[in-house]
Amino acid sequence: MTALLKVENLRIELTTRDGIAPVIDDLSLELNAGETLSFVGESGCGKSMTALALMGLLPEKVGRVAAGRIMFNGEDLAQASADRLNEIRGNDISMIFQEPMTSLNPVFTIGEQIAEVLRRHRGMNKEDAWNRAIELLDAVRIPNPKNRVKDYPHQLSGGQRQRVMIAIALACEPKILIADEPTTALDVTVQAQIFDLMRDLGREFGTAIILITHDMGAVAEMAERMIVMYAGRMAETGPVQQVIDHPHHPYTKGLITCVPHLLAELTEERPPLAEIGGIVPALKDFGQNACLFASRCDRANDQCLAERPSEVAFANGQLSACWQAEDV
Repeated sequence: MTALLKVENLRIELTTRDGIAPVIDDLSLELNAGETLSFVGESGCGKSMTALALMGLLPEKVGRVAAGRIMFNGEDLAQASADRLNEIRGNDISMIFQEPMTSLNPVFTIGEQIAEVLRRHRGMNKEDAWNRAIELLDAVRIPNPKNRVKDYPHQLSGGQRQRVMIAIALACEPKILIADEPTTALDVTVQAQIFDLMRDLGREFGTAIILITHDMGAVAEMAERMIVMYAGRMAETGPVQQVIDHPHHPYTKGLITCVPHLLAELTEERPPLAEIGGIVPALKDFGQNACLFASRCDRANDQCLAERPSEVAFANGQLSACWQAEDV
């Protein structure tokens, strides 16, 4: 099967007050049509920056793709023009941003905001786009869509606003949907509803989904494969259930121990929740020729402090970038 999206040795650099920092360092991945792939890790590990690179939305003047390729349907998006990226965004690749209240325009109705995407990318007239907006609101399970289409964002609940963002993202039936923390600030019941909705719509439209989250529980529920990110690098990747059952990187294991039901599945008991001591390194420290997790790892040795770990392969495509991967 030919991958729908193939990222090869991607390096993204940001210009900071401390100099140039590799916020993404040598990342490679593949995404197949209809598949759900999750990026998981703490804040500041490069998950959202990877998504912005895929969308061609890196911060102007300070962010750039320094190396590597982003191949989408055989086209390198890292080399695509601004006009070409505008054609792709919202049409072939869409993104649900973290906070819908700041992503939706408060002075336009939700119907107008959905219809705008359809008029721009599909050339629909005003009436057809408006009717399609109503259909999309119905598809994302907003009740009474013929009336709610006239509402403004402030008239909707947080869960309803997130459903509107999903409707906008799916308006043109994109091949790839990027969901960046799609359930932030929503209660657990609404979170479950949003995940069910994304799963159902992914099947209906045949859309591949990239889920970005710090919640390992959400990954276990939604994704088929996962990439654990740490300090701009891939720490571990593989099929979700296999990685959860057999983590080979100390950071992955630390993330699992923060989720009670996953910890119980891993150990068949409920020991006290653990925590990962320390914090993610500062951006200026990214790119060092060492394991960037070493300062927080109780297994670190001199090799971890002096050399960047190579990837160790396990069954079913699971990879772990750890010098002691076999022993975790």
